Amino acid sequence: MEERYYDLIFIVRPATPEEDIKKILSVVEHTCAEKGGKVEKTEQWGTRKLAYRVHKHREGIYVHQEIRTTHGELIAEIERRLRTQDAVIKYQTVRLDEDLKRQKKLSLKREKRAARRPRRATAPAPAAVAPEQATATN
Repeated sequence: MEERYYDLIFIVRPATPEEDIKKILSVVEHTCAEKGGKVEKTEQWGTRKLAYRVHKHREGIYVHQEIRTTHGELIAEIERRLRTQDAVIKYQTVRLDEDLKRQKKLSLKREKRAARRPRRATAPAPAAVAPEQATATN
């Protein structure tokens, strides 16, 4: 089965203690381990202002994770578990491998087009006239 890559970003209430955030992260990691996936990277981006109010909050603690899996139901299970967490006010998962495939396909097309184009021969630059020669001709 083909591996899939996902970005998971979730926002936690701003007053959430660090221990609670670690519990949420361990829930995600445990779920990944159960379903045969792996958390590749975890980053806490800190408290940031939200673009719009979410459950009366104007800011939140952003957490970003990169997940690799061969099973699509893993992401559905992670989202279900994040919905049950009181501290999580918003989350989003984005599948990256489709975008990576699309980018690779486009770059291959560009390379093929570039290979088909005839290369233009560059004309040699005119030789610069030395200052002594310029004064001798005048």
